[in-house]
Amino acid sequence: MKKSLLALLGFAVLALLLYIGYEKREGAPAHKEVVVYVSEDRVFSEPILKDFEKETGIKVRAVYDTEETKSTGVMNRLIAEKSSPGADVYWANEPIRVEVLKKKGILAPYISENARGIAENFKDPEGYWCGFSARIRVFVVRKGAQKRPASIMDYTDPEFKGKGVIANPLFGTTTSHIAALFTVWGAERTEAFMNAMKRNGVAISTSNGESADIVAMGAADFALVDSDDAVNRIRQGKPVTMVYPDQEEGGLGCFVVPNVAVLIKGAKHPSEAKLLIDYLLSKETERKLAFADCAQIPLHKGVAVPPELKPLEQIRTMDVDYAKVAEELEKIQPFLKQWAGL
Repeated sequence: MKKSLLALLGFAVLALLLYIGYEKREGAPAHKEVVVYVSEDRVFSEPILKDFEKETGIKVRAVYDTEETKSTGVMNRLIAEKSSPGADVYWANEPIRVEVLKKKGILAPYISENARGIAENFKDPEGYWCGFSARIRVFVVRKGAQKRPASIMDYTDPEFKGKGVIANPLFGTTTSHIAALFTVWGAERTEAFMNAMKRNGVAISTSNGESADIVAMGAADFALVDSDDAVNRIRQGKPVTMVYPDQEEGGLGCFVVPNVAVLIKGAKHPSEAKLLIDYLLSKETERKLAFADCAQIPLHKGVAVPPELKPLEQIRTMDVDYAKVAEELEKIQPFLKQWAGL
């Protein structure tokens, strides 16, 4: 009897081993996962990635930029890992440095179905990246200010002498904005604008957030910041308002800074990576980011926006080529260092 039981048990174990071997040979799906490097703030990006996990069953392993290395930490890691990529997807908080990765051969093209409806100027023409959920550059203005600025040229107006503040143009979206001006206005006009702004007594802060706080405290009348900085101070009940600059007919318009989703060349989990990119580019993700504290503006038409903001189609925006902005960003570093006194 015991021999019969042992034989039966042995047969069952052998059958199980054979089944497992068969499943492996047939390519049965292992535990699915995707690795994403993220430069968007973790407090805003992590809930989106958690929702993706819940809805798809795909495990997300995320590597986030720190505040100290914002926008450059994970980018430099992607460059260092080019020959053996650790990431499948890069969720960037702006497209300028993504263009650097494209030039270095680190990205792979992928055109998501969810990119339909997003304007062509927010996509790479070769399919290497697509934008979603944008910040725009706006003025945050002290409510008690005698006059509100209407254009970035007001930084140079004697009426506003000593009343404006701007984040150090060597860092963050201010750098990208100045580089965009170089592509639209040319070097001569942009350098003249920067120098005139300095002569008019502009104060230089360490960041957009600090600029917004300086205005909120009444130490300056206005500052050029990202829209989320302005919206957050308004929601906190600070005595500030928001102004969209250069909105007149034929005006320069606001500089738009979209998030970007990209596929990494040589990704170890390409199918899962594409599903994640599809998810990031969806209208639902844009809706979630619009009503999160980051208050980002959807690039898809018809997606609701919070009450503090206008839909993108109601805002005059700068017509820029982000690839050219990326080229200028590298070229203008010596001028910006000189301008900032470094």
